[in-house]
Amino acid sequence: MLLEFDNIANARDLGGTIASGGRSVRPHRLLRTAHLHDASDADLLRLRQEFNLCRIFDFRSLGEAQHQPDREIEGVEHHLLPTIDMRAEQQTGKPIPEEAFFELDRHIVNYSFYPEVQQMAANMYSSLICSEFSQLQYAAFLRLIIEAPEDGGILWHCAQGKDRTGWGAAFLLFALGVDRETIISDFDSSNDAYRPLVDRLKADILARGGGQAEMEVVQAFMGVSTPNFIRTLDLIDREFGGMNAYLRDILCLSHDDVHKLRRRFLTAS
Repeated sequence: MLLEFDNIANARDLGGTIASGGRSVRPHRLLRTAHLHDASDADLLRLRQEFNLCRIFDFRSLGEAQHQPDREIEGVEHHLLPTIDMRAEQQTGKPIPEEAFFELDRHIVNYSFYPEVQQMAANMYSSLICSEFSQLQYAAFLRLIIEAPEDGGILWHCAQGKDRTGWGAAFLLFALGVDRETIISDFDSSNDAYRPLVDRLKADILARGGGQAEMEVVQAFMGVSTPNFIRTLDLIDREFGGMNAYLRDILCLSHDDVHKLRRRFLTAS
């Protein structure tokens, strides 16, 4: 369910999502958003009162989190779990410096014309799910949810609440027994939040003589690339034996862990 806040973008309550055995995700328990740096006092009060938050997970890099630190919410644990190893990214010659990500909407049109950035956009999700660094962060995310107070709500985010946040949602929803098509739909919903920005940047690309390759970069970095998400799910099936095996073998979720998550976050059957 899309939520309207004063200054928190791309906020969605996963409550009501149909899951295993015809059950559904409990409302006000699982919340995905963009960063909380600009959250208003009213936004923070609502998060504390309506969602009874106990833990917030921030998937941004240390540099991103320092540039726009989340506003604190009294009594809520905040966990920084950077899901991209920015040091390794730069050492391997990635063409976009970390500082550019702080205001990427100002730079992405220029970068979209670089062939190496086009390749980076195409491989963004597969690199994430195959990176041992990223795997460890998502495993910690799920473990800390399992260990959180039973009656508390969980919020996770990155900068725009779409790619890194979307994969966190995907792993959690798969563990809860949500079907693949519903998870794809949830991932794609970030495009609704950012469509005006993406359309404006694509128009700028066309005005500069760019085409499909450049627009796909904008789509990947400023919206989400749902076709790439689907291809990466297919990659998980081929290379890891499916999402259930990925959750078990890579993200270290046991059968008992899955049972605990479903008991806590799903309605009774």
